[in-house]
Amino acid sequence: MQKKFLDLIRNHEVRLNKDNMLFNVIGYAKLMLILLIGFTIYFAYRNDFPLELIFLSLAAFIILAGLWVCHNKLNDRINYLKGIISIYNQQIDRITGNWINFEDIGAEFIDIDHAYACDLDVVGKKSLFQFLNTAHTWHGRQAFANDLLRSVYGRTELQKRQEAVAELSEDIEFSSKIQYYLSKVKGDSSSRLADYLKDKTVFIRSEALRSLLFYMPMLTLLLIVGIFVIQQQHLFFIVVLIATVQAIAWVLGVPRTHKYFGAMSHLPHKLKAYNEVIGIIIGKDVSSEKLKQIQEKLNEAAQAIKDLSKIEDRMSVKHNAIIYFIVNIFLLWDYECAFLLQEWRQKYAHLSEQWFMAIGEFESLLCLSHLPNVCDNTCLPTLNEKGNVMEARELGHPLLLNENRVNNGFSFNNNIFIISGSNMSGKTTFLRTVGINIVLARSGGFVCAEEMFLSPFDVVSSMRIADDLNEGVSTFYSELKRIKMMIDLAKKQPNMIFLIDEIFRGTNSADRLAGAKTVIEKLSGLGSVGLISTHDLELCELANAYGRIKNYSFSEHYKDNRICFDYKMKQGKSNSSNAKYLMGMIGILD
Repeated sequence: MQKKFLDLIRNHEVRLNKDNMLFNVIGYAKLMLILLIGFTIYFAYRNDFPLELIFLSLAAFIILAGLWVCHNKLNDRINYLKGIISIYNQQIDRITGNWINFEDIGAEFIDIDHAYACDLDVVGKKSLFQFLNTAHTWHGRQAFANDLLRSVYGRTELQKRQEAVAELSEDIEFSSKIQYYLSKVKGDSSSRLADYLKDKTVFIRSEALRSLLFYMPMLTLLLIVGIFVIQQQHLFFIVVLIATVQAIAWVLGVPRTHKYFGAMSHLPHKLKAYNEVIGIIIGKDVSSEKLKQIQEKLNEAAQAIKDLSKIEDRMSVKHNAIIYFIVNIFLLWDYECAFLLQEWRQKYAHLSEQWFMAIGEFESLLCLSHLPNVCDNTCLPTLNEKGNVMEARELGHPLLLNENRVNNGFSFNNNIFIISGSNMSGKTTFLRTVGINIVLARSGGFVCAEEMFLSPFDVVSSMRIADDLNEGVSTFYSELKRIKMMIDLAKKQPNMIFLIDEIFRGTNSADRLAGAKTVIEKLSGLGSVGLISTHDLELCELANAYGRIKNYSFSEHYKDNRICFDYKMKQGKSNSSNAKYLMGMIGILD
């Protein structure tokens, strides 16, 4: 799977090398023109400014200005190509397993009390979030995390999302381009900007004061024109007086205007990046209904963000202290910008939140679209709203390397599976495989399987149970609380699947067996489906008493005195054990 990305990288590197060469040539040309302009000005000065040298200097200056513009555009293109190559390299990292070094692990979404997040490695270190996330905006990261942790989509909406994800997965160039431009918005600042823009606070409520501050600069300009155009020198003192009043008004209003500008005065590059992204998204010819809906939400945003960028351009005059001082004294520039911003807020503030959310939704769909390009065994699942059914061919764990992944067929219809087997044989990994693929299916994404058909289950797991010293809670009690959560949910939600690894491992064998039987009987009576792994083969006898309960197992074999695992699930309970062998292998037993 690396080949397509390696080919794309090579193509972009060829273009990058050409652009780098051209960039250097233009750089040398600019230097030569600067020297030429310097020499012509010097010789023009020494020779009483002959006309030909003046024209030569002017021509060189015009060419230099053109080259400067080309140089800047070329620099942007070089940075773009470098960014795209980096994105392709990250996709290769996902294929080779180096994705575990990605910095963004979704740490803020880790919740040990969540029904399945920690058990199934959905967020955190070496998680599904870390593997697939390419969202850069605050809204994008929130949307992707919510899709993985709290998705509640109906069948129709899931089908729309699947179509959008499939379309994005097929257009790698477009997806990478969006990622590059959104990377310029990276950070929580996008959230602050969104909160700021949806605020409808009025700058100045008094219409009289607003009119005064608006028309005073116009009067000042008319008086200045009167002084220089119609030679009315007596107006000079009036201009000085009005300018002084305006200067005082500006200075007194600085705290108010700067507070009103808020995030706008610190995030100009974010607006430009959003403007570029919105333009790319609405300009793309898409076929899926979900992507068209996002485009519709962003159509109005395009003009609004453009207008906001113009206001920000006006505000950027503050970076030149001299000009900033002059325009505020004579034109009350800060007030004018504040009034323009107030007008923009009154027109668009109530709509701005949905624009950011639309971009966030787009980013989440983009994250889900990566799986078929980095995992060699994927499909879009078929969803069934009724029953407790799941069927899959060649079901695998998406976080495992393609060459190491072992797939299993899996099928149940309103069943509970008791999965037995020896240590390290693959029981726990299989439970996580089932769970993580259901999470992907519920979000509208691809799953790691050749074919998959399932009901939209609510997932609850009990796998990584630990004690809590701060609360004085033992491992066994922590597991009891989780099991209680399952039972409570089963009473309310018939479409629930539970995943329990080594049930009640924190207590003695007699209590463990009795407790496990009670829990399974309780969940079975509530109509829930699920998988339970166990070393207690006595638990497998429940299959004889309940028709819904089925036994499956994982096992090992030995070759040349070495233990070997095939990680293939088989019907029936386990008939093997490897504990003594493993203890002997590490030197505990002779």
